[in-house]
Amino acid sequence: MNSILTNRPALAYQVGQVAEVAGYLWQKGWAERNGGNITVNITEYVDDALRALPALSEIKPIGTTLPHLKGCYFFCKGTNRRMRDLARWPMDNGSVIRILDDCASYVIIADKEVQPTSELPSHLSVHNHLIAKGSPYKASLHTHPIELIAMTHSKKYLEKDVATNLLWSMIPETKAFCPRGVGIIPYELPSSVKLADATIAALDDYDVAMWEKHGVFAIDTDIMAAFDQVDVLNKSALIYIAAKNMGFEPDGMTREQMRELTVAFHLPK
Repeated sequence: MNSILTNRPALAYQVGQVAEVAGYLWQKGWAERNGGNITVNITEYVDDALRALPALSEIKPIGTTLPHLKGCYFFCKGTNRRMRDLARWPMDNGSVIRILDDCASYVIIADKEVQPTSELPSHLSVHNHLIAKGSPYKASLHTHPIELIAMTHSKKYLEKDVATNLLWSMIPETKAFCPRGVGIIPYELPSSVKLADATIAALDDYDVAMWEKHGVFAIDTDIMAAFDQVDVLNKSALIYIAAKNMGFEPDGMTREQMRELTVAFHLPK
């Protein structure tokens, strides 16, 4: 069976990035069993031949109407599929879907009838919001970074911007590469509409949404950049925890040092 990636180097590159990131998530211990999800808007890489492909699946409801996704195409990790398998065989553990003209349903078009992530309505709702506001972001990532999740088990880090300021203060790169920080989402049932709505609201103000006792949700221009956001934040959490394990509270950068960094790198205030 030929893959839709054959002779489509730009599309193959996007799927290859998804596979690479999936491998990193597994190696870091952030993707136990089938944990985590990836969804990438690949519409710009879809040619007329792909648009003409027949559906492999019956029409499936999204569960909500998303008017800005009409005619869009997404590569999605499959439900109950492992990141470590997505890394090795992306087209066997993920699929390409087409959003239909009613903006409320989709079909799978390639390569196999792999059911998309159970978090698909949430991911697509985020993508709908991104398009609506003219964002260049095309990739969404949900994963379970151990040290960041551990922080959400302490009430003090759930207060507004406490975690952001702590993580920024551990190493200059965190402020530089995650200049808007993390928005905290109080615990909600996974896959719930409440969680999706809260995530969309948080991502208007922050780079990454951190779900209490669950994980993070990151968006960016491509999946590698979304991964980088989480990687930088979790490095700061690791530095903080390492210092605590050594028996002291880390000083962190001062507010003046962070203000200096903000000015020097022209970061949002």
